[in-house]
Amino acid sequence: MADPSSYRPKPGQIPDSPGVYKFRDEHRRVIYVGKAKSLRQRLASYFQDLTNLHPRTATMVTTAASVEWTVVSTEVEALQLEYSWIKEYDPRFNVKYRDDKSYPYLAVTMNEEFPRVQVMRGHKKKGVRYFGPYGHAWAIRDTVDLLLRVFPVRTCSAGVFKNAERTGRPCLLGYIGKCAAPCVERVSPEEHRQLAEDFCDFMTGRTGTYIRRVERQMADAAEDMEYERAARLRDDVGALKKAMEKSAVVLADATDADLIALAEDELEAAVQIFHVRGGRVRGQRGWVTDKVEAVTSGDLVEHALQQLYGEESGDSVPKEVLVPALPDPIEPVQEWLTERRGSNVSLRIPQRGDKKALMETVARNAQQSLMLHKTKRASDLTTRSRALEEIAGALELDSAPLRIECYDISHLQGDDVVASMVVFEDGLARKSEYRRFQIKGFEGQDDVRSMHEVLTRRFKRYLADKEKTGEWSPDEGEGVTDETNGGSNGLTEEDGRPKRFAYPPQLVVVDGGQPQVAAAQRALDELGIDDIAVCGLAKRLEEVWVPGDDDPVILPRTSEGLYLLQRVRDEAHRFAITYQRAKRAKRFKAGPLDAVPGLGDARKQTLIKHFGSVKKLRSATIDQICEVPGIGRKTAEAIVVALASAAPVAPAVNTATGEIIEDEEPARAGASGSESGTSEEPVSAGTSEERRGQET
Repeated sequence: MADPSSYRPKPGQIPDSPGVYKFRDEHRRVIYVGKAKSLRQRLASYFQDLTNLHPRTATMVTTAASVEWTVVSTEVEALQLEYSWIKEYDPRFNVKYRDDKSYPYLAVTMNEEFPRVQVMRGHKKKGVRYFGPYGHAWAIRDTVDLLLRVFPVRTCSAGVFKNAERTGRPCLLGYIGKCAAPCVERVSPEEHRQLAEDFCDFMTGRTGTYIRRVERQMADAAEDMEYERAARLRDDVGALKKAMEKSAVVLADATDADLIALAEDELEAAVQIFHVRGGRVRGQRGWVTDKVEAVTSGDLVEHALQQLYGEESGDSVPKEVLVPALPDPIEPVQEWLTERRGSNVSLRIPQRGDKKALMETVARNAQQSLMLHKTKRASDLTTRSRALEEIAGALELDSAPLRIECYDISHLQGDDVVASMVVFEDGLARKSEYRRFQIKGFEGQDDVRSMHEVLTRRFKRYLADKEKTGEWSPDEGEGVTDETNGGSNGLTEEDGRPKRFAYPPQLVVVDGGQPQVAAAQRALDELGIDDIAVCGLAKRLEEVWVPGDDDPVILPRTSEGLYLLQRVRDEAHRFAITYQRAKRAKRFKAGPLDAVPGLGDARKQTLIKHFGSVKKLRSATIDQICEVPGIGRKTAEAIVVALASAAPVAPAVNTATGEIIEDEEPARAGASGSESGTSEEPVSAGTSEERRGQET
């Protein structure tokens, strides 16, 4: 625990102007980001008697070890910079809204030649029109199914679309009239784009005008005795009205507005948002946050506005935003919203009428969301806390291990030996901090030696970063060199992102028994590290081994602590074996062109496409290879040498007749798109955040 006076800046050093400030802890991680109209006044408020501070603020300033600031010219700039830094650094003491689900949106890909209507989740993409979010994906599909009768926009995937283009036959929706079939040129690209524009206009709330237009067309067709066409238009009107009925009218004046409501207690707050377009509720979403800092309702509203509109622009920001409390001051936030939209935005508290009644409905949803969240989280927090306490008791630790790192070795009969490091904080996986290692110190199969190498490399990096920040000097440990294994896993002292590789655990868990535990402890001892506990979990009887003990620690089978250790061990094993399989697959898919220096995947693919196969490329002359765009004579000579030195692939044989099949040699050149092999994990193996775990 740091004394705030040890890093308090002198009053004359702090400018009396708008700006954004960052508190960092002893490991240089950014733990809090704030903005101020006057940096001098705001920062002075943190450096007072701790008894006068809010408990959470006191915890923050005693956790911090330094403070720094950036001066800006206006409060709006401060708001924008604060949002950017919170997104970048993910500070632990800032309010962070956790979306309670991945909401589906109805999306129209206007950035494609033939726009497509589909359900999308996750981050928004540029050039795509979004409507929603919706509570359920089936609600979107029901609406789209009704509207495709009137707006037959493409809904098929790129693969289906290209296949229809190739065969000249549309899919089923094209035959039944729910797709205009641009794939077979039934409509031009311009006509299809106009259909997509009409679809978007209807979804944005311009329903009355379109329905009246279709009704006029129906009447004209009946007057001209085109009764079949009139009947189709009548059915179109019915489909449009049925789609409109799925979202009830809540504001009679066809208002476009977002309504934000709060439900909060001392520890947490829930936020609910209703998106109203054309007077109808078009979407709903909600978040829950821990109140890790002293915040008012106005502050929570401001954070919610940043979360909602920080990456939005244009019509995605409505003309009117109704809130339960106003940020203080309101002017910078309102000006920021106006800049995002490009026209004036009204930010206010509803006082009477339909808008106040709807705000009460949103508030009831927020209250229910908070109650449901607290019911779920109570058991989760209790279970995780009990598990950590049981581990601390069994291993005789001074405190619960809030950060646990687990290591596992994976190989196939001594080949492609790799290791994994997974991180659990507060009993939950921290996938952004996962790391992967290639064993470089020796060849062959030796799990004990591999474990020693991995732990040595990991904690050398930790000590090296501590030395940079002046927290440690080489005299304190043994065998530490300046070598930190290269790579970009460790963060420099100027950076403060939370996924810092040098952040130390309280407990290291290894997958294995007594030999692996002894190797891990020996690695720490050689580096002079004596404040990190080590244990191992053996698979055979799920025994917990600790260094220096001849007998394992036996935890009850019903123990929450044992269950947490099993989860950590199994996750490390999964992450290691996924990486090992990816490396093995990449090695198997390697071809002779991989040996050519400077020849990347794009030019390999161009070569194979130009010649058709490696066999034909092998028989080509240097001059013929130079004809390929991007291939110079020096590279062509290197390609010829590489192919000449590589043994050709054996021909395929028909096992029934013994006949040699004269097909072209497979293009095993590491050039065929996704077949080139990659060290990334497949989507089914983990989240996108986990797949960013860096290789060391």
